[in-house]
Amino acid sequence: MSDVVPPTALSEVQLRFLCHDDIENVKLLCGDWFPIEYPDSWYQDITSNKKFFSLAATFRGGIVGMIVAEIKGRTKVHKEDGDILASSFPVDTQVAYILSLGVVKEFRKHGIGSLLLDSLKEHISTTAQDHCKAIYLHVLTTNNTAIHFYENRDFRQHHYLPYYYSIRGVLKDGFTYVLYINGGHPPWTILYPFHIGSTLASLSPCSIPQRLYRQAQSLLRSLLPWSNIASKTGIQYSRTM
Repeated sequence: MSDVVPPTALSEVQLRFLCHDDIENVKLLCGDWFPIEYPDSWYQDITSNKKFFSLAATFRGGIVGMIVAEIKGRTKVHKEDGDILASSFPVDTQVAYILSLGVVKEFRKHGIGSLLLDSLKEHISTTAQDHCKAIYLHVLTTNNTAIHFYENRDFRQHHYLPYYYSIRGVLKDGFTYVLYINGGHPPWTILYPFHIGSTLASLSPCSIPQRLYRQAQSLLRSLLPWSNIASKTGIQYSRTM
């Protein structure tokens, strides 16, 4: 990909769904974008299984960005995010889970990430209609670029997930971010220990003494049921930007 990207690049970007022929190219892009390896089966799934919304942004024929999401019933949400929606919503209420969103480095800050995200929201509005009440994702706590991207688009931090990722054998913490749509909302009262996770997630090591912060993290990790399941099925799929 050329290092020279015209200011009008967005006007030349075209959108299309991923297909089987894109697998090798997508593997290279994901290897460049993300620190975790996807299994080969994941690439097969996102390019062939209709349950995934897998959209590519192309510039002069080459893929410069993509978004992969799964729209599913709230009962299919993993345990750590089981309180994404209030229990008062019917069991067939849908949510959209962003598995991956990335843009080629040279094409960032050109609006391509926003275009892909807006396309997902439009897809939800025209197909899932009012049944889809939330869009959510997981992100490394250290990925400030992605965090700022989502927060600037009205996503809000929902959970702090200690030891959620395993990256080259090292456990890393994550966040759940959520955007509520079509009247969706979380439980009015998030029960312990989720409330602790949400509270701690709003703190930073700079806002409280380091010793107390580390003690709080240690306590939380001992309480949360997913603190030792970084290799759980599906978690290796939860990467963004």
